[in-house]
Amino acid sequence: MTTLQRCAWPGQDPLYVAYHDREWGVPERDSRALWEKLMLDGFQAGLSWITILRKRDAFRSAFQGFDPKVVAEYGEGDVARLLADAAIIRSRAKIEATIGNARAYLAMEAAGEDFATFVWDMAGGKPIRNEWKELGDLPARTPLSEEISAALKKRGFKFVGPVIVYAWMQGAGIVNDHLVGCFRHLEVGDSDLVD
Repeated sequence: MTTLQRCAWPGQDPLYVAYHDREWGVPERDSRALWEKLMLDGFQAGLSWITILRKRDAFRSAFQGFDPKVVAEYGEGDVARLLADAAIIRSRAKIEATIGNARAYLAMEAAGEDFATFVWDMAGGKPIRNEWKELGDLPARTPLSEEISAALKKRGFKFVGPVIVYAWMQGAGIVNDHLVGCFRHLEVGDSDLVD
């Protein structure tokens, strides 16, 4: 029986392995889903991604499916509710940033700027496939993540520094950072038709 060769970072954790094998690096073109992923990456700041992954369903429940129209209407009562929810990361700054980011998302939409189109246009319209051989080769940030970060901040987003943005770009398939020896490197490829 042949064992699949994959990136080393998920280790043996079944949840992490499933995330690596099915989601990480798959191009996401849906604006709301891209926004949700960016918000979760903001919550990850200072923590490990597996922590967020284990709490992702609780986050989705607490933030009502990460619907920007709903989240943008949150007030102080909602902030208090979220701060009391032990199932998520209880950071006032991150919670308030998510609410503000929902408003920034809607402001882009109202101005005729689709979030997915905005992001993918900045990336050249298709995934950037890197050819990293070792985990240590992967950058924490790139000129493109710095450019996207600055553009998001200009539009009012918070918790979108270039390191957070690069992690988001990896997870959302804007860049394919599966190592060249990983079975997903070529599977993800340049196609939007990956399931």
